[in-house]
Amino acid sequence: MRIAIVGLGAVGGLTAAMMARVGLEVCALARGKTLEAVRRNGLQLIEPGPDGEQCSQYSLEVSDDPRALGRVDLVVLSVKAPALPAVADSVAALLGPDTAILSAMNGVPWWFFHGLDAALAKRRWQSIDPDGSLAARMPPSRVIGSVLHLGASTPAPGVVRRATPVRIIIGEPDGRESVRCDAAVAAFEAAGFQTDREARIQQEVWFKLWGNMTMNPVSALTGATADRVLDDPLVRGFVSRAMTEASAIGARIGLPINISPEERHQVTRKIGAFKTSMLQDVEAHRPIELDALVGSVQEIGAAVGVDTPFVDALLGLTRLFARTRGLYPEAPVKP
Repeated sequence: MRIAIVGLGAVGGLTAAMMARVGLEVCALARGKTLEAVRRNGLQLIEPGPDGEQCSQYSLEVSDDPRALGRVDLVVLSVKAPALPAVADSVAALLGPDTAILSAMNGVPWWFFHGLDAALAKRRWQSIDPDGSLAARMPPSRVIGSVLHLGASTPAPGVVRRATPVRIIIGEPDGRESVRCDAAVAAFEAAGFQTDREARIQQEVWFKLWGNMTMNPVSALTGATADRVLDDPLVRGFVSRAMTEASAIGARIGLPINISPEERHQVTRKIGAFKTSMLQDVEAHRPIELDALVGSVQEIGAAVGVDTPFVDALLGLTRLFARTRGLYPEAPVKP
């Protein structure tokens, strides 16, 4: 199986390096300084070793032109949501008749309601795919869903640092068994990922979002690491109320969450002082994933009749914060 990684950031770079290490046929679509660095030095992976950190280098076919890579059997899509419109045409150029797209992203993706709710799948979601162009170029019928649990960062272009074990949960959006899903599972297992199958992959997507939708924007607003967010009782209470609203939305769309916000906080707090991905994006002056993580929750809540005053407040505050820093698009000017 020939695999193309789209996006060599922390997730895509780690995936590409681990697959290259075990001899899988992997190539990557990248651009700018990352493309230059990988062409010059290979893809570098820093990870824990018996005597401290160790660095390995892997040669990789890499290009900014999908036509140079050709059609592949599996596309691993690991860019952040704001970059999706810019890469959708490139992904489409990699697709052969039977190519699958494994979506390895945070937040509510464009394929989310495919196989979950037919009426909601037909709806045009402004926060997810406002003009339908993502679904047109990357049809949900081609998508395999996934949820990643890992700690990784990109200290420099073409360099990935892994801090924790890596786990991926994979499943078809409509819950069926498939040969293509089997092949994707086998590839990630061979690369060294702890790999699990899930019949209702949207449940895992929603559960991960349930924590990310609050910790990410609150840390971005405050500049605080996750431990400080949760150690402030007023902020922790605000986060819990927003999560309670998201729980109610999940129950309404068939994705119930069976633990309390406080139970989830205890798990997060044990991880310690870490910077969320959105805080890292703010510090690097990169666009933030606000629509995928928060705007989508607010929009789905409105569609299914769940009031979301705390989610609304979080969305409004973070959106204004990001707009004043050029990290989120300005509102369209009304005629």
